[in-house]
Amino acid sequence: MPRFHSIMMRIIFLHAVALLVTAILLPLALYWSLDADVERLQQGAMREQAVRLARYLKVSPAGTWTIELPASLRDQYSQAYGRYSYVVLDGSMNVVLSSRSEHSPLYPISDASAPITFFETPVQRGSRMILGATLKHSIDNKTVWIQVAEDLSHRDVLLDDVVANYFHRVRWITIPTLLLLLAIDIAIFRRAMRPLLHASERARGISPMRIDVRLPINDIPNEILPLVVAVNHALDRLERGFRAQREFAADAAHELRTPLAVLRTRIETLPDREVAQALSEDVAGMTRVVNQLLDAAELETISIYPIENVDLRGVCVDIASFIAPLAISRGKRVAVIGTEDPVIIQGNAEMLRRAVRNLVENALNHTSEGSTVEIMVTADGLISVLDRGPGVPAEEREIIFERFWRRDRRIGAAGLGLSIVKRIVQAHGGTIKVKNRLVGGADFSMQFPLRQAAPAAAYRFE
Repeated sequence: MPRFHSIMMRIIFLHAVALLVTAILLPLALYWSLDADVERLQQGAMREQAVRLARYLKVSPAGTWTIELPASLRDQYSQAYGRYSYVVLDGSMNVVLSSRSEHSPLYPISDASAPITFFETPVQRGSRMILGATLKHSIDNKTVWIQVAEDLSHRDVLLDDVVANYFHRVRWITIPTLLLLLAIDIAIFRRAMRPLLHASERARGISPMRIDVRLPINDIPNEILPLVVAVNHALDRLERGFRAQREFAADAAHELRTPLAVLRTRIETLPDREVAQALSEDVAGMTRVVNQLLDAAELETISIYPIENVDLRGVCVDIASFIAPLAISRGKRVAVIGTEDPVIIQGNAEMLRRAVRNLVENALNHTSEGSTVEIMVTADGLISVLDRGPGVPAEEREIIFERFWRRDRRIGAAGLGLSIVKRIVQAHGGTIKVKNRLVGGADFSMQFPLRQAAPAAAYRFE
């Protein structure tokens, strides 16, 4: 059996197989039943004819047999009509009366002691199909056998035509009927699966920001209800886990940032300014690493909701304004180029600011003094951060986005910045890639899908 991932497809497939088997067996059963009914009707007709002939049969004292039929029966057994015939056999199995010109038995008598015998299977005689009955009849202690026969090849035999043409006619009724039943079954199955579809829609809304959502149990089929209840219990445990994680992140932020701030303050009071400057740079690097670690942890509990709209150009302008003083202090510049119109996507504004800021800060660290870091925004949802640095070697363009990979092993370079950027971009349904510019430097490009008319479900950062 094919392996379907859909329960409804499995049910429909099995039901279609059942309908196919029914479509084969039902006509055969009906055919056999119809054929048996036709055979009983024909045998009954043969019996009735033999009994009617016996009523008009007489024997003289000399032993001569005669039969005087009414006009209607004479016409029925006339050779001109050619459909029915009879013969009367005496005790010596000699033909004493016959409706045919040739005086011979219509067929052999299989059991002379039986009151009546039939031909269960038609006997081929020339080009004709013969069905008949032999009736044992006694008059004045004299016994005769009355044989009657019907030519089934006659064009007036309607019952035989019905049986012969049954399959040719019934298939045009059976096939559309079964297809209609299959369509009705699909509609029934879809209606029966509707509670599961509603539960699936509710499940799409579950995220770390909406950990209170549970699957509905109303109208859920009894076969699926234990699974739904088990999922809700699992969500209860996950909710407790997420709450503990959030509390840990908040505690870690306080426990790590506060000592670093105190350490920075104490370093500033050192009398040796060179040592103080070196230690301040180390503390700043440690602070940056702590912030990146907390950012990475926070990504696990951030979701994007359909109602959230973000202007990519506005995000880039904000970051450029924020980074500009730092760039100027280093003898560098930051500029936003490209489209002047808003570029709207579905996304989390704070997360996108972090992604752009990480790329711009990275570009400032590598671009040459006196150059400009350009943030290009296009109308199709593309953000490119362009610098004038040494570029990125081809063999490193994939691994630079992995966690904790870094070329620079200095304190403060934890190798998390680009991995955070990649996760943010992927959570927004986008892609990120890097290439070297022809004029020198690197080009980090983030491509985001534009806002669609029909909002999608919430995305989780994973």
